Amino acid sequence: MTETEIELENKAIAKEYKELLKISYQTLTEEDKKLIRKAFDVAVEAHKNQRRKSGEAYIFHPIAVAKIVARDIGLGATSIAAALMHDVVEDTDITVKQIEEWFNPKIAKIVEGLTKIANLEPDDHISMQAENFRKMLLTLNDDVRVILIKLADRLHNMQTMESMVDYKQAKIASETLYIYAPLAHRLGLFNIKTMLEDLGLKYTEPEVYEDIVKKMKETKEEQEAYLKSVSEVLKTSLDEEHIEYSMKGRPKSIYSIRRKMKAQNVTFDEVYDKFALRIIYKASPHDEKFIAWKIYSIVTDHFRPSPSRLRDWISSPKSTGYEALHITVMGPKGRWVEIQIRSERMDEIAEKGYAAHYKYKQGASEENSLDIWLNQLKEALESSESNAVDFVEDFKLSLYAKEIYVFTPKGQIKSLPKGATVLDFAFAIHSEVGLKTRGTRVNGRLVPLNHVLSSGDQVEIITSENKKPNVNWLDYVTTSRARNKIKSALNENTKKIAEDGKEQLIRKLKHLKINFDENAVNEMVSYFKLKTSQDLFYRVGAGLIDNHQLKEYASKRNNSLFSFFKKTIKRSASTLPYVEHVDKNTLDLLVFGKDKEKLDYKLATCCNPIPGDNVFGFITINEGIKVHKTDCPNSLSMRSNYAYRIISANWIASSDSVNFEATINITGLDSAGLTTEITKIIMESKAANIRSISLSENAGLFKGSITVIVPNNEILKRMITNIKKIEGVDKVTRVNAN
Repeated sequence: MTETEIELENKAIAKEYKELLKISYQTLTEEDKKLIRKAFDVAVEAHKNQRRKSGEAYIFHPIAVAKIVARDIGLGATSIAAALMHDVVEDTDITVKQIEEWFNPKIAKIVEGLTKIANLEPDDHISMQAENFRKMLLTLNDDVRVILIKLADRLHNMQTMESMVDYKQAKIASETLYIYAPLAHRLGLFNIKTMLEDLGLKYTEPEVYEDIVKKMKETKEEQEAYLKSVSEVLKTSLDEEHIEYSMKGRPKSIYSIRRKMKAQNVTFDEVYDKFALRIIYKASPHDEKFIAWKIYSIVTDHFRPSPSRLRDWISSPKSTGYEALHITVMGPKGRWVEIQIRSERMDEIAEKGYAAHYKYKQGASEENSLDIWLNQLKEALESSESNAVDFVEDFKLSLYAKEIYVFTPKGQIKSLPKGATVLDFAFAIHSEVGLKTRGTRVNGRLVPLNHVLSSGDQVEIITSENKKPNVNWLDYVTTSRARNKIKSALNENTKKIAEDGKEQLIRKLKHLKINFDENAVNEMVSYFKLKTSQDLFYRVGAGLIDNHQLKEYASKRNNSLFSFFKKTIKRSASTLPYVEHVDKNTLDLLVFGKDKEKLDYKLATCCNPIPGDNVFGFITINEGIKVHKTDCPNSLSMRSNYAYRIISANWIASSDSVNFEATINITGLDSAGLTTEITKIIMESKAANIRSISLSENAGLFKGSITVIVPNNEILKRMITNIKKIEGVDKVTRVNAN
């Protein structure tokens, strides 16, 4: 770099630093500014010789992370300083002890928590990534700020991924959608969650992302004009009531539109509430609820509400702390529009999550406010005997769960995830109540322990000192808290058998010349079609898995599949580009990896890929290579927990014609000759044949499900397009097996 370039870069760094101090959500004292300046100086010196892949000085990254921490998450000087130094221990010679001496134990502890876990060899840790997730999540027990700063770090990495190769972009984006975005949601960080989700979609399904972005730009002007017409109707009435407020239109996130399109099997144009109108009003704490319902009354005076779409999160806030009234009303031109009503305090909590809670909790120190969050989140982190993947999956379920609100016999309200049972409720009251549950009443009526609760139910738990849980209870609960308490309370004898079984297994594997490690345990769990390592140890201890079966496992372990598996996961990830876009015509054969090898494979039944679909290979332990579509429902979990077992797959033309099965669903208005026209289109496509057909008519509505045999995706697409053109046909969708 020339002197001029260095001078310009230093000016840019100084400008970023000054902006960091200006944008802080919290008021910074002179002492705070000195602390931040000291951390900045340490970071500049530590990273002075480092550059990012894009070529810019590395120091821009910690400053950007600190800006997200200060502005978007709203943390104070301690966290800003830790964010500035979040990479110095990992990337330089500076130690945690030195940071403690230069600053204080609190900053040192946060920086230590932020130091990334060193990469492990895939062979030794088959669920390496899940294990890293588990370690990260467990830092919640120490200081939630570690997670909050990690979210800021992940967001900036997602914002600056252009210079990375495709396969790394897909892996990082998958992890983001799998664990980081749900974490941001659970912590009440709406803006961070939205940005993470949209960027995640951009790199996992780029074509879908770009298509939605394009269509949103095309409809933006029309939508804004529509929201303006709604807001102008409301403005006069709100002003007459002397309510201080502001109104703004808000487009739905790209990711949430994509999610609706998938969940409801609709096109972009059929997603009716792509924009919402937000009314943010000023109010004292005493008048907040009164004014919210006053605004609700004004809105419903002008526009008819949908009774099924009222969401009252003011009377019963979400567990994330979110408070608001959401109403969907019939606006002008017969179009639905969502209106969100929030006070300024509620709006800040929705945007900043933890930081706003801290601001509005008078007299609370940062640490005390953190304790509130930790108590809410530790439920999902209670001791678990499951392996890392099960642990992370279980934790993840608790992050995005929709909530129901139920009452105790004395009228206290309890929040539970949607789908929770009465037995879940018993454990939510207290562990001892759950373990001694003998029976349950809902709304005064006796119900079984697996009865699923609904919002508004009043629940009474009948206990008995002599009652003990049994293994069937695990099927009666959905929450991780209840499941973990039941597991730990189950027969101690079972645990003893499992402990003995583990010791036996170590000896037996040593005799078979197999190392006892996580790799081998996971292989055996999969080979014997079990769920957890505990199941494996129990079956060995109980004699359900004998020496003969272990010898069979050992011999199969050395076959070509295992050899190929080991060879593949040892390969550098850079040899495995994630997916390539190819010409989809006349393709019917899959090849794998950089060398385009022809290998045995099976098509996954969870997503039924056919030639022309974007796909990848997943190397299983005992079923060879399974091929999945890139948008398979299980894709995120596989790519997040087992990225090193992913192998690129590409369709090529073979000399032999191979056919594949695909199912399409058709709905529309029934008319004479509709069935004939549909079958005619399929038969006219000489490359396609009907495997099965199911058609029905009900009160003028036509429904059909047709399974066809086709050579590739292009022929299927043309067939679907032609069927859509038939008069009366409303929707034609390709469906997954499950």
